[in-house]
Amino acid sequence: MKPIEIVRRSSVDVGDWPEQVPPLLRRVLAGRGIIGHDQAQLRLAQLQPPALLGAIGDAAELLIAAIDRDAVIVITGDFDCDGATGTAVAVRGLRLLGARQVRYRVPNRSTHGYGLSPALVSDIAALSPNVVMTVDSGIACHAGVAAAKAMGWQVIVTDHHLPGAQLPVADVIVNPNLDGDRFPSKSLAGVGVMFYLLLEVRRRLRERGAAGGEADLSSLLDLVAIGTVADMVALDYNNRVLVAAGLARIRRGLGHVGVQALIAVCGREHAHLSCADIGFALAPRLNAAGRLEDMAIGIACLLSDDPVQARALAAQLDAINGERRVLQQQMVEEAEMLAAKIVFDGDALPAALCLFDAGWHPGVVGLVASRLKDRYHRPVLAFAPASGAAERGEQPLRGSARSIPGFHIRDALALVDARNPGMIERFGGHAMAAGLSLAQDALPAFTAAFTACAAQRIDPAMLARRIETDGALQPDEFTLANAHALAMAGPWGQGFPEPLFDGVFAVLDWKLLGERHLRLQLLPEAGGSVLDAIHFSGWAGQPPPAKIHAVFQLAINRFRGREAVQLIIQHCQ
Repeated sequence: MKPIEIVRRSSVDVGDWPEQVPPLLRRVLAGRGIIGHDQAQLRLAQLQPPALLGAIGDAAELLIAAIDRDAVIVITGDFDCDGATGTAVAVRGLRLLGARQVRYRVPNRSTHGYGLSPALVSDIAALSPNVVMTVDSGIACHAGVAAAKAMGWQVIVTDHHLPGAQLPVADVIVNPNLDGDRFPSKSLAGVGVMFYLLLEVRRRLRERGAAGGEADLSSLLDLVAIGTVADMVALDYNNRVLVAAGLARIRRGLGHVGVQALIAVCGREHAHLSCADIGFALAPRLNAAGRLEDMAIGIACLLSDDPVQARALAAQLDAINGERRVLQQQMVEEAEMLAAKIVFDGDALPAALCLFDAGWHPGVVGLVASRLKDRYHRPVLAFAPASGAAERGEQPLRGSARSIPGFHIRDALALVDARNPGMIERFGGHAMAAGLSLAQDALPAFTAAFTACAAQRIDPAMLARRIETDGALQPDEFTLANAHALAMAGPWGQGFPEPLFDGVFAVLDWKLLGERHLRLQLLPEAGGSVLDAIHFSGWAGQPPPAKIHAVFQLAINRFRGREAVQLIIQHCQ
């Protein structure tokens, strides 16, 4: 593979800032389109108004009527972190708004399949619901929604995934990505859509002077922040406002009991929690439950108000996540061996990779696809037998897809489906991630069709591996004050990348940590002080060279109550 190209962002006018804002932070924000102090302010009052979200008024009125008649409302979410936090937000929020009979059921991957399926409807029937409301799912659940309607229940679909050609027969659908929807922020996560619906219910209750009109829904923002970051939706202004407000609550110690338990089991400190901590520590532990066992464990943790119970549930999630890491490592190694065997045109990989192993776990294929997408910088689809398929005498495969900028993976699946009717059983997702199912005997034809589609729609230049940085740091910019300013300035994430810098360093000393990580002492080529650095998974089997060109984050190492500057190396050559 060609080496990664390191590209620096162009210099731009930083605008007007107060003196206390460090010049480095001004430069970083300007590189992300934030020109001046006013644009950097993240205020809840500046959120897009809920009324702009299509059909939100109809959904709010249906819920208000259900609350008024003491109806049984059942929430069903997806089995990922967005779905789990969205379910917890729905349950907690409706109770704050006056609903007394709120229940939830989350699909089990092995027994129900994805979303509101007919199998899940059969289980929900025992709860005798009057209203069923989906979270982070439902837009592709045609059979399940129809089954729920056949039971005589009202159905509200809240989702953010892209719709297909036809919509389910729900009473109301709230989704910012429906055709013609006027809501400006198309990047709301599933938990964000649910939070917006609750805001609209509260607004209408307040106008009527009804109970619940003064509910403190800001108490839900820690859950909104976690789900939004975990789902890797673009952090546009609206999402940054939501995430910043949620992080602020967590840092002040106001997170829910279950959130605090998760932070503790991860070994993090709530006062310094970052988006990276959510993405790499909290979210994987919640996701692990849905991947390997039952997401009901994760939702129970988020809904718990008992510290002892929450700690026990968080510990259980931590243990499941440990199992997930071992399984993931094994599957990634197997996937890399499969990829190595796919050779086209001498030594070139195809524009997209489709990988399958009969022994893979369907709950982990998304992580495998993500790892190989990062490694080979091209769309990757990883397939495994669907949970419970063998016991049912079936042969469906569950696939998970991850993409690169510029190649809309869900649209590509739609094109393949249009060209090959009936080959894909079902699919859905976003630009960067999608899921699908198909029969095992259809995999060879699908692989050929999808790689051909990718070859047609991907310019070879898109497959070049590049890292964009915010440039070099001067010797006097490697400061703890700058590291603090960058850490607190985000929130950083998808579409609003965490600051990365690059520079040339002399390697003065190094040592191996564990089996894969490196701790280094570096001296900037431009001069200055010796700097501590860590390169996770940086061990390549031989000592690092005497001089490196490194891409790094300016971070803070906290140890025994002391703080020091530390570089976290993301790439070096």
